[in-house]
Amino acid sequence: METQSQFLTAPKLAEKYKSAGFTEAGIRWQLFNREHNGFNRCVVRVGRRVLIDEVEFIAWLRSQREAKVA
Repeated sequence: METQSQFLTAPKLAEKYKSAGFTEAGIRWQLFNREHNGFNRCVVRVGRRVLIDEVEFIAWLRSQREAKVA
């Protein structure tokens, strides 16, 4: 079964994952450096609006954990 993507702005993503330690500033830092850290896989641009695909965000988080362990 495929998971339905939800697209969130940086403030909404930070609000949703606040308990995991994500802040709006931290997410914006990831966005700014997305070409170097692989976060670009999570980003969808609609005009000037930058949205984050929540399913890809979770996958990106898991890849960060696996990259550090290996």
